[in-house]
Amino acid sequence: MTVIPQNFDEWKHCITVQCGIPLTPSFVETRIKALEDEKDYRTRKFIETWGQAHHAKTLEWFREAATHFNQPGTATDTVQPVPKA
Repeated sequence: MTVIPQNFDEWKHCITVQCGIPLTPSFVETRIKALEDEKDYRTRKFIETWGQAHHAKTLEWFREAATHFNQPGTATDTVQPVPKA
């Protein structure tokens, strides 16, 4: 694996294992909002450091992570109420 993630799995490993940050719904939502705001200071610094292409990939990976919530069998399950019969 390279130092800079090249795909979703490498990115997820970097965030969850190397950095020890759980991909919770609130964390993912917060990061998506920040990365979508190119006026945000930290987003501008991210783009300045890593480039526009990596910013776009990272935003895409956060959006992909968001699609994993509420799906059984993923590391980011959330408990859903059991439907009444």
